[in-house]
Amino acid sequence: MLGAGVLGLTLTVWAAMAMAETSWVQIEALPTRDQAEKRLHDLSTTFPDAAGFAMQGGWYGIALGPYDTPEVAAEALRQLRNAGTIPADSYVSDGTRYQNQFWPVGTTTTPPAPTVTDPAVPATPAPVAEPAPPPAETLEDARRAEEAMGREGRMQIQEALEWVGVYSGGVDGAFGKGTRASIAAWQDSHGYEPTGVLKSAEMKSLLDTVTGEKSALGITPVEETKAGIGIDLPLGLVEFDHYDPPFVHYRAKGNSGVKVLLISEPGDQNTLYGLYDAMASLEIVPTTGPRERGKAGFSLVGEDAQIHSVTEVTLSKGLIKGFTLVYPAKDAPRMARVLAAMKKSFKPLGETALDPTLGQPMAVGRSDLIAGLDVRHPEFARSGLFLDAKGAVLTAAEGLETCTKVTIEDVPAKIAFTDPRLGVAVLLPQDPIAPPAVARFETVAAGPGAPLAVAGFSYPEAMSAPVVSFGTLSDLTGLAGEADRARLAVHTLPGDVGGPVLDGAGAVLGVVLPRGGADTKLLPPDMTVAVQTAALVPVLAEKGFAPLAAEAEGTLAAEDISALAQGITTQIACWK
Repeated sequence: MLGAGVLGLTLTVWAAMAMAETSWVQIEALPTRDQAEKRLHDLSTTFPDAAGFAMQGGWYGIALGPYDTPEVAAEALRQLRNAGTIPADSYVSDGTRYQNQFWPVGTTTTPPAPTVTDPAVPATPAPVAEPAPPPAETLEDARRAEEAMGREGRMQIQEALEWVGVYSGGVDGAFGKGTRASIAAWQDSHGYEPTGVLKSAEMKSLLDTVTGEKSALGITPVEETKAGIGIDLPLGLVEFDHYDPPFVHYRAKGNSGVKVLLISEPGDQNTLYGLYDAMASLEIVPTTGPRERGKAGFSLVGEDAQIHSVTEVTLSKGLIKGFTLVYPAKDAPRMARVLAAMKKSFKPLGETALDPTLGQPMAVGRSDLIAGLDVRHPEFARSGLFLDAKGAVLTAAEGLETCTKVTIEDVPAKIAFTDPRLGVAVLLPQDPIAPPAVARFETVAAGPGAPLAVAGFSYPEAMSAPVVSFGTLSDLTGLAGEADRARLAVHTLPGDVGGPVLDGAGAVLGVVLPRGGADTKLLPPDMTVAVQTAALVPVLAEKGFAPLAAEAEGTLAAEDISALAQGITTQIACWK
């Protein structure tokens, strides 16, 4: 009996020593079992000996093996690293931190160490003990688990921190000061101690938050092969609608209020600039917001109380590609994450653009539509004339005080001054404008019956150039005898208001005024009222805008007057 007992004890010791020699090559550690099982499923075809273990601190390790000795494991580690088939930070593990084994599927625990018992001595069942509670995870445990994660695991943490808006550095798996500060900021905002090192419960909370939000938004990689664009889209909020070159339309899903346009067309810099102008005129791009246009692309941000939109477009190798994201203003915080995902994932595919024969190519099918999108319209549009080389413009004042924004040829402008008595105003562009020509004012007043011309944007929706209408000067007073007014025998439209009135020599003899007010019923259709130059010049000079005096005398041909008028006339728009 004694000999058998010694033999049993000897075999148990040797078995324990053999187990102590067994080693593994650990290649990764992940914070959840689901993530680890998905990773093992991908690895199993390449590494049939891959195994998964629950680890201390709530992590799940992925290892290769077992190997008979640490030396054999180290040699396997060296060869696999050199082949580039495992992460560079993989290492040899003796398995002491491994607990329950969950992979391969069907394995529930690590094999127990073999023991040999004396057959003459009946085995006594071991008492069933209550499982001890897991030890509290220390900061040092969290640091070790972090080291065991591998580069890909750490990159996943950085991406999650980026998603929740606390990290803006590189996603490289290196936890420097920036990553540590971001972790601490997230911990502090969620009631954890801001240590800069995530414990397993904190890690799970962070990753679960991101997974849940992405699931709700439906962030999904999309390859739009017809447009040659790859991008992550929030398919929980939008769904494909139709093609209308150069756009691929994704409409709002349910009541999300979110829209996406994928932009794709062949072209050059002129095409790019034309697209910029077209996009800036759309209702989905509010007028307020930063915008930038360069030779190789542009960005447009539009923001108002109802909607926000962001457009990013690039030109490369004769292809123009980009996207627009439109969403309700109240959803700005979470949509910032969607926008970041779209920007990060956007990539041109192939060397083709959207076929212009798909749907209806971008054109003005109706005056208020471009490629199926509503065009933003001003509250009203009228005319003006350039006063100086810096782009100051003289125009009619009526209604300007109600405008949220005033533009001169699409350039934002401010009101320098208004004169209610004369009914005129001077506008200054906020960005430089180089006018084709500057108006010159008559020095010798024309008399009744003299020929004249009125220049103005009579048809602002249909024509991008001023129209010149010819007529005669009826009288040098207004209908009520006002000395600073003149009556013109010429037919004008509302878009001509604010435009210049030129005499036969091309000098400005007045500015067209609106037809509104109590006198409207007295005006025949072919009669227009203007404010005279003699009244304008002193007021302009007093305000620091020295009008230029006309030098030419005699009468110009109609085509010369038309060319002169088009050079000094510009379009004014009022936006609400």
